[in-house]
Amino acid sequence: MPFLPFVGHFSRSDRAEYTSMTGCNRALGRIVLWGWLALAAALAAPAAEPWHVILPEQRNMEIRDPARITPVRLPPLPTPPTVSELQPPDAAAVWNLSLDEAIRIGLANSEVIRVLGGSSGRTIYDPAVTNTQIDQARGTFDPNLELDNNFYRGETPSEALDPTDPSGVRIGGIGTNDYAMRMGMSKRGPTGATAGVHVNANPRQYNVPGFPLNPRSPSSVDLSLTQPLLRGGGWAANLAPIEIARIDTERSFFQMKDAVQEMVRGVIQGYWALVAARTDVWARQQQVKQTTEALKYAQARLQTGSANLQDVAQASSALADFRAALITAEATVLVREAALRNILGLPPSVPSRIVPVSPPSAERLDVSWPSILEVASVRRPDLVELKLVLEADEQRHLLRRNEALPRVDAVALYRWNGLEGRTPDRELIATRPGEFTEWQLGVNFSVPLGLRAPRAALRQQELVIRRDRANIDQGLHNAAHRLADNYRNLAQYYDQYRAYQESRAASQVNLDMQTAVYSVGQARQGEQAIFLNVLQAITSWGNAVSAEAQALTAYNTELANLERESGIILEAHGVRFVEERYASIGPLGRLFAERCYPRDFHPCPNAPRYSDSGQPAENAFNLQDPLEPMRQPRQGGASPPPQGSLPPARSDIELRVPERVPPPAPLPTTEPPGR
Repeated sequence: MPFLPFVGHFSRSDRAEYTSMTGCNRALGRIVLWGWLALAAALAAPAAEPWHVILPEQRNMEIRDPARITPVRLPPLPTPPTVSELQPPDAAAVWNLSLDEAIRIGLANSEVIRVLGGSSGRTIYDPAVTNTQIDQARGTFDPNLELDNNFYRGETPSEALDPTDPSGVRIGGIGTNDYAMRMGMSKRGPTGATAGVHVNANPRQYNVPGFPLNPRSPSSVDLSLTQPLLRGGGWAANLAPIEIARIDTERSFFQMKDAVQEMVRGVIQGYWALVAARTDVWARQQQVKQTTEALKYAQARLQTGSANLQDVAQASSALADFRAALITAEATVLVREAALRNILGLPPSVPSRIVPVSPPSAERLDVSWPSILEVASVRRPDLVELKLVLEADEQRHLLRRNEALPRVDAVALYRWNGLEGRTPDRELIATRPGEFTEWQLGVNFSVPLGLRAPRAALRQQELVIRRDRANIDQGLHNAAHRLADNYRNLAQYYDQYRAYQESRAASQVNLDMQTAVYSVGQARQGEQAIFLNVLQAITSWGNAVSAEAQALTAYNTELANLERESGIILEAHGVRFVEERYASIGPLGRLFAERCYPRDFHPCPNAPRYSDSGQPAENAFNLQDPLEPMRQPRQGGASPPPQGSLPPARSDIELRVPERVPPPAPLPTTEPPGR
């Protein structure tokens, strides 16, 4: 401190001491003054270095070694399969998986909701986390209990003339011991009114005599009420934050539901993609097998002189191409299996191989266009979320409109005052209850001139409402176009499937004919046999088988896409959500027994919908060796051809494309779930 105050008598006899003390104070004052000047010079200096001492800044990044961060280790897993090691070590490693079971596994492992290719960014905890905002908004109306206890010791020095010495001055002070206690409870109501009751006590004791009451203990009891009449008043404005929190919880739930719908659709898409990939592998295997037999036959005919090197070269080239295509198809199966494992929440290599056993549906679904439009407008989670956003905007509009009003509050106060203490003769006296009272009534007004900021916020919210209404219109527009795409795709994929069925039958006839013609070394009607036609027939047949599987699995995937775009894919699969709210520690803390804290909004298992054939799903495409019928003995007991030759020509082959198979009768339109 620059000056050293002291308490005591000050007279001429103390001048020497006073001079000494004054010199010390002056020296200390100079030190403090020079310190402040140095600090001001440092602050005014253009260089940045002095700031490091005065206000230190973080000017470097402290990056830890990753090895020092809390370790999170991947579990030990078997080596994933590759195209070089496709076969599992034993039959137990093969997993026959139905589509119903796949959906059930995906739902059970949906703590973090996955989609094809990764995570959706949603978890089952999101709605429960958002739900706590409702209690946070309600907390504004909770009663507030306050208790203040403060002890004071005060002794302020003061100067006075010495009555015994006209030229002397005496410095002294009155010491006080205070205790201030304020206890009360206040509560805000839904109309914005704040009511409170408070008790005040302030005992005080002096260390010198001469006071009428020592100690002196004033006290009071207050009843107060403040009711906003414009800004901050009204049910709608005060309950709007709670309504916004409720709407945000609904939004979070429908966002999670939208992610779960996409997960179920992704499981179905990944399942049928695996079925199509496995069928493609079978077709490529048959192409390799057929070309291998053709190559052996061409080599055998070359040895007998009935063929040339061109046939052998063509067969060798085609065989190499088919083997490369087979490797690609097998790699695609591994990729499809990995994608299915990922969305199901399974490790990348356990189990070793997944075998789908639910065959795809080959029946045409009759879809009512007006019905799916009506259902989508009600059930699509993204449209529901847009409507909830507009509801929240309207609640915020109420708040902004209320905030743009002047502040006018009606106030009321009633107080009971009391006083007690001891007289100089140590007698205790006190006021009677209710003897001294006071009251207050008034209206307080305040307003910022122009209300520029509140009116700008109100105008902004009105524009936000217009924007979100436009977003709803765009959402309906987009939903209609996506449903139209699904509607067209359903018809396209099913018609393509029927067309590829015909193409496969025609390719089978062509393969039989070209094989039979080349096996006898000459064409019918005197034409020369061309070996390249056999290779082209093998290629066309394999492509037709693969295309048929691709079209039918795409049709089944599009059925799930239509349910997804309509917003009823979960209801169609019997999936429901168990709504559970997070509990919280109440006012009594952990004194009572532990409660069962709900963990999530976990979806329940799906209801059975898809059949389980008990055999690989690709068998639904009638996967039989196309040359097997030609290897059977002919009529008359003829034996099959020897090793290294193609089957002999069949005399019963007709070059006729089968008639188009009429589509099945349309299914009756069922009422969508939730209508």
